[in-house]
Amino acid sequence: MKTFVTILGLASMVALAACDSKQENKVENVYENQADALDNQADNMEAMADNLTGNAENAAENAADALENKADATREAGEKAGDAVEKKQ
Repeated sequence: MKTFVTILGLASMVALAACDSKQENKVENVYENQADALDNQADNMEAMADNLTGNAENAAENAADALENKADATREAGEKAGDAVEKKQ
């Protein structure tokens, strides 16, 4: 499911990229790279959770969920920052 969402997100970004300025894309890419790093951390945390049990597993899964939420918020912030750059031009 996560792969499908990633592919869908990338496809929509490619479609929108044709409408965006280079500066807007540059700003959004910075945020997207940060979000990707957070998603990678979340994936690592989930993998670690698979090797744990009980409260430790729950804590690791909660931490992974928090990282995924932060990645989503970072992507949203990147879109807003990109829109702000576009409005200034």
